[in-house]
Amino acid sequence: MKRIIVFLLVIFSSLTLFAQHKKDIVTEHYKVSGNCEQCKKRIENAAYIKGVKRAEWDKETQQLTITYRPSLTSAQTVLEHVAHAGHESELVKVKDEDYKKLPECCAYKDQAIHKH
Repeated sequence: MKRIIVFLLVIFSSLTLFAQHKKDIVTEHYKVSGNCEQCKKRIENAAYIKGVKRAEWDKETQQLTITYRPSLTSAQTVLEHVAHAGHESELVKVKDEDYKKLPECCAYKDQAIHKH
């Protein structure tokens, strides 16, 4: 009987830890500027840093969805990486030198938008 109680306590503790661990994952959405599939790939690659479980940018809505662990990174850090890749967000503006590295079709600040 004692073994059963210990076994049940171990199982219950494991489930509680797993449930708490799940809560440590956050999903947020941010507006990130871009134009094309090259932009999508660049934005998503830049957003995939340590702690990020998922990064998906939607060209039509200009929304970057990030799922991450706040204990390992922050949305601010992720968006700083994206800005360094040349794409600004509602929280982090891009530096001119990073923006100028973008291919012409990805120059979202220009009036003439080139589509792929």
